[in-house]
Amino acid sequence: MTARLPSLLLLLILLAGWEGWCRFGGLSPLVLPPPSAVLATLGGEIASGRLWPHLAVTAAEMGLGLGIGALVGLGTGILLAEVPALSRLLRPYVLASQLVPKLALGPLFIIWFGFGMTPTIVITALICFFPLMETTLTGLGEVDAARRDLFRMLGASRLQTLLRLKLPAALPVIMAGLRVAVVLALVGAVVGEFIGGRSGLGASIIAAQSVMDSSLIFALFIVITALGMLLYEAVRLVERRVLHRFSKG
Repeated sequence: MTARLPSLLLLLILLAGWEGWCRFGGLSPLVLPPPSAVLATLGGEIASGRLWPHLAVTAAEMGLGLGIGALVGLGTGILLAEVPALSRLLRPYVLASQLVPKLALGPLFIIWFGFGMTPTIVITALICFFPLMETTLTGLGEVDAARRDLFRMLGASRLQTLLRLKLPAALPVIMAGLRVAVVLALVGAVVGEFIGGRSGLGASIIAAQSVMDSSLIFALFIVITALGMLLYEAVRLVERRVLHRFSKG
């Protein structure tokens, strides 16, 4: 808590400046509502229960998309790292698929999968796939050559070398990719709801925009930020425990 005190003080100063600017600067609440109005709106949304179903939808889309994207990205990274010829063949196509803006693919996903959670989950999974694949490839490729030679001399099979040497050595890089994927998963879920979602925090932002409720939009921004930071810290906690366990092993 002591280490985070400067950040907390900076936040309080920024909020006080924001409040003063809105109240005494003649700024319209429609353009920029004061923090007090935003917090009041957020409290009303929480107390009324309107927020919770949308939060649950976004969290579910984020979790499913992250899980699918991370598993496919990890598996693809392992496969391409273990089969260099396949990597040379497929990696340009994987990269090309990531260069297409996911927002542009949204209308196609709605046509293919319909409205609802499925298109958002697919967008989220596609966004989360690449960081895990790239960090897995990088981590497995940077394993110490002397250790690989030692495993070869001891007669370890390819699978044993992968499970007992390469993956444990690449875990710090892979977990860093997972932290990036968590942030991108929330972005993907909200963007997916912008396109075709009927519920969720992103759809709520679009609904608030349609009635020009700036306070509600900022309140939803706070919820999205809090959700992202909570999940990011959860992944960091898992990372510390996993790396500590493997370092002891």
